[in-house]
Amino acid sequence: MTDLAAPSGSVPPIAGGPASTPDLAHSWSDRRAVTNVLLTAGAWSIALLAAVPLVSVLYMLIVEGGSRLSLELFTELPPAGFEMGGGFGNAILGTVVMVGIAAAISIPFGVLAAVYLAELGPDDRLGRTARFLSKVLTGFPSILAGVFCYAVVVLAMGTYSALAGGIALSLLMLPTVILTAEEAMKMVPRKMKDAALGIGCTRTQMIWKVVLPTALPGIATGVMLGVARVSGESAPLLFTALFSNYWLSRVSEPTASLSILIFNFSSMPFENQIQLAWAASLVLVLIVLVFNVLSRLLGRPKY
Repeated sequence: MTDLAAPSGSVPPIAGGPASTPDLAHSWSDRRAVTNVLLTAGAWSIALLAAVPLVSVLYMLIVEGGSRLSLELFTELPPAGFEMGGGFGNAILGTVVMVGIAAAISIPFGVLAAVYLAELGPDDRLGRTARFLSKVLTGFPSILAGVFCYAVVVLAMGTYSALAGGIALSLLMLPTVILTAEEAMKMVPRKMKDAALGIGCTRTQMIWKVVLPTALPGIATGVMLGVARVSGESAPLLFTALFSNYWLSRVSEPTASLSILIFNFSSMPFENQIQLAWAASLVLVLIVLVFNVLSRLLGRPKY
């Protein structure tokens, strides 16, 4: 028999031919495939189960509170016991004012503290202590912030006030701003900082011209998350701002807020007040949702 030699330079056939191609078809006999399907189904089940309370609360708020949404809710004062109609415009104004005071206090102090923790003294004793206390304050009970401001601010002023409420909210907002801003500044590439110093910038110029502008989206995300957190707080406001049925004219007087209005009206035996509490709850949830969406948009990476 003639021996047919393979032509010079040709590639010898692969042993086994097409059978050597790996089989990528799904097989239930594969233990890893079964494990993957079971774990995926379990994760989806847990996620759907966790979403049930959220969806049910949103459904109740939309059904119960959505029917009362109207322009008068944002322009009129809360009604008395047997009165019909009314609104909670003063509560919205009081909430905005106190959250604004909290932001005006916590943002500059939080950013300055974050600059020190990220750039000036990240590893010294003061930096480590400040970072530890900031992390502790993230779990600080909100009612204790109210008690502290009652003893320090309310008793000193001799009256409940929107200013005291804003200071109490700033204590809860400050650690979120500090820790988020610090992490945003640490994400700025070291090469950018070294390049700024290499061309003759001082450390202050490097922080002001390079670090802060680059970390601004992350800092803004922390601010939005802090605002979303304190917008719905009620416990500290019970000790500081109390409540009022009138429009706010000075920050040195008691003021209404959405969370306290919900607390007061939900326990009243009048149907009109209960409906207003539902509507105020829906408005408050929408406000918090807007700030959370803004934090996600601001924190989205830019490509």
